[in-house]
Amino acid sequence: MTVREKLREATERLAASSDTPRLDAELLMAHAVGTTRSQLLLRGMNEVLIGNLDHFDELVARRAAHEPVAYILGSAEFYGRSFAVSSDVLIPRPDSETLIEAALEQTPKAARLLDLGTGSGCLLLTAMLELNAQSGIGIDASEGALEIARRNAINLGVAPDRIEFSLRNWHQPGWSDDLGNFDLILCNPPYVEQEAELDLDVRGFEPASALFAGPDGLDDYRAIIPQIRDLLNPGGAAILEIGHTQADAVTILAQAAGFNSEIRHDLAKRPRAVVLW
Repeated sequence: MTVREKLREATERLAASSDTPRLDAELLMAHAVGTTRSQLLLRGMNEVLIGNLDHFDELVARRAAHEPVAYILGSAEFYGRSFAVSSDVLIPRPDSETLIEAALEQTPKAARLLDLGTGSGCLLLTAMLELNAQSGIGIDASEGALEIARRNAINLGVAPDRIEFSLRNWHQPGWSDDLGNFDLILCNPPYVEQEAELDLDVRGFEPASALFAGPDGLDDYRAIIPQIRDLLNPGGAAILEIGHTQADAVTILAQAAGFNSEIRHDLAKRPRAVVLW
């Protein structure tokens, strides 16, 4: 059986569980045979498969059961860089790049950064590299997530003396007492309503602690926003990701905490981030 034939078979198998069955099949095949998708499409479509068939079939079975491709491959792209991921962290999404664009515009000279709920570290590490920031701290309530973030810092060449990852929970008293102050605070908090309907790919595999935030999805904003003013340097800003229906509610919370605020939109023109200063 050739690669082309095996991909056609896998695409048909994945049609019921994926909106992008052909793309998924190509990514999984490239992973199984140890190449890139581009090289596979350019050179390998007519090659006869001898080995890796069982491995490829196992990968396809996992995707057919709705496991996200990023978890199967162990990596995801964000802002042009590859980040290691596991089921301990949310999969980085293009919508979150809105926060990076806002940071580059709002705080282009930020030297010291804080990332609340760092997960894979994609926001913190990307912002540090794009801004050439001096230092950054990423906090998370999950040690598994912090291990992934540390691995990504190493993979991306961020010097250990510039980056720190710390096990902390913003719902616990004293979590920020020894952190100091920052020019930029980034945060992609849990913001999904507890009873929201989600795709099986998300609800079944991504960490619930990083997704759900009470009945209205606002519990973590209520906890975070009043606490971060004292962590900002003069002229600094905090940038929080929001659900596309939450702009008004989060703006009200920001105003109550004494912040000025501005909403930034993603590529689909939906509200995606709130900038606080």
